[in-house]
Amino acid sequence: MTDLKKIDTYAKKWIKEASDRIKDSFSKELTIQTKSHANDLVTDIDQATERFFIEKINSVFPDHRILGEEGFGDDVQSLEGIVWIIDPIDGTMNFVHQQRNFAISIGIFEDGVGKIGLIYDVVHDELYHAISGEGAYLNDLKIPQMRKTKLAESILGLNATWVTENRRIDSSLLAPLVKKSRGTRSYGSAALEIVYVATGRIDAYLTLRLAPWDFAAGLIIIEELGGRATNLRGEKLNMLEGGSVFFANEELHDEIIKDYLHNGKW
Repeated sequence: MTDLKKIDTYAKKWIKEASDRIKDSFSKELTIQTKSHANDLVTDIDQATERFFIEKINSVFPDHRILGEEGFGDDVQSLEGIVWIIDPIDGTMNFVHQQRNFAISIGIFEDGVGKIGLIYDVVHDELYHAISGEGAYLNDLKIPQMRKTKLAESILGLNATWVTENRRIDSSLLAPLVKKSRGTRSYGSAALEIVYVATGRIDAYLTLRLAPWDFAAGLIIIEELGGRATNLRGEKLNMLEGGSVFFANEELHDEIIKDYLHNGKW
């Protein structure tokens, strides 16, 4: 039987060690590169942090596999066995420009089932964490089950990109959703926006495109609290390829899917 407590203990230790290394970099000059486009940034700290986790995991759990954003892990084609899905710095643009509002995100899956979710807001020293079946926590405080809300009373996590002219979607499709809501917010880190849903700081998070390392840890935390995590068609998330993402409490998720997203081409 898999010793989840042991894995969780090591993961938390390594996250704190990695965060210290990241904070030490604040006074140094970053090496910044772009990936798919000019705003898709990666730094030498992202890469070094992922390598740090891979080295640690391989030394203690050599039979575990690693799917990492920066590509230094394994060629993961299935979720058989134990797979760590890692984003060493989620919110790299915030890291570069603000030195805050970014997180380390680790989701650990066993045979395709989420077992451990860890999201660490480095600057604010907030660790959101969950082991499947044992509740979710913010540092040492247990997070209550997600409260139900209706759209008119809700704040949505939604990037303005999706309600202005863009290549992925007719922007007018989401405009009625925005108008009916109480307001929108965008924080620039998917991992943080997902745990803000988990803690009730916002009520839903929607986006047209995320990779598995952006949402793997958040998925485990949200589901542990009774929330819903699907794509914008209401389907199960693809943990190997990613795609559109929609996190919300149960009531709000049903309302938005039924009344606003059911005709969308996502």
